[in-house]
Amino acid sequence: MNLHEYLNFVSYSTTLEELWDGHCRQMAGYGFDRLLYGYTQYRTETSLGDPEDFVILTNHGEGYLEGFLKDGLYFNAPMLKWALNHEGAASWSMIHEMMSSGVMTPAERKVFDYNKSKGVTVGYTVSFNSVSVRSKGAISLSDSSGRTQDDLDALWEEHGDDILLMNNVVHLKILTLPYNAPNRALTKRQKEALQWVGDGKTTQDIALLMGLTSATVEKHLRLAREALSVETTAQAVLKASLQNQIFVMEA
Repeated sequence: MNLHEYLNFVSYSTTLEELWDGHCRQMAGYGFDRLLYGYTQYRTETSLGDPEDFVILTNHGEGYLEGFLKDGLYFNAPMLKWALNHEGAASWSMIHEMMSSGVMTPAERKVFDYNKSKGVTVGYTVSFNSVSVRSKGAISLSDSSGRTQDDLDALWEEHGDDILLMNNVVHLKILTLPYNAPNRALTKRQKEALQWVGDGKTTQDIALLMGLTSATVEKHLRLAREALSVETTAQAVLKASLQNQIFVMEA
């Protein structure tokens, strides 16, 4: 897709699955065949929040994700540290410079060695503008075809502005689409009950509106709190809204 066709595709995508598949194919056209997108709305000074609340989109294999994400290596990744403090795009040449100058910490070196063992050694990282102090999104674009970082830097010199624009637009689109995090997905009834709470309805009101007993409404709200890992229904409404699980059009 040319840039116009791609922006039109993104504008009218209705699901994350459709959007992500198209974006992966678009980036592969530039040679970036391995993508890892991450977004959190629960960032603090010392944490990025519960990993189960992250929005994670990737076409890396499970073998890579097992160590990098599930085992927590991502937290010490040099490019993630860069992304948390910057916006825009950065070449992974800075990783190689850190290695050659000997300034990597042991934890960062562990990430470097792991990525090297998986063939994830050259690429670019894009860090997106944050909409609040608690949110942050970034995407890594890597190449497994055997090109060097110098090759990618030359490619970026020619096409970097377009690639950066496309990733920024797809990020903004992702923020508008429902994302059901693993173990956080709500049932249709749970969503409906939370929506009515968000509208200021009482349990008795909701029972009447949904044609249920008050006890059943309470059960749906309790299960929603458990699914979202929060203590109060107000927190559940907020988290479900942030994840675009409620008050959204069905795709």
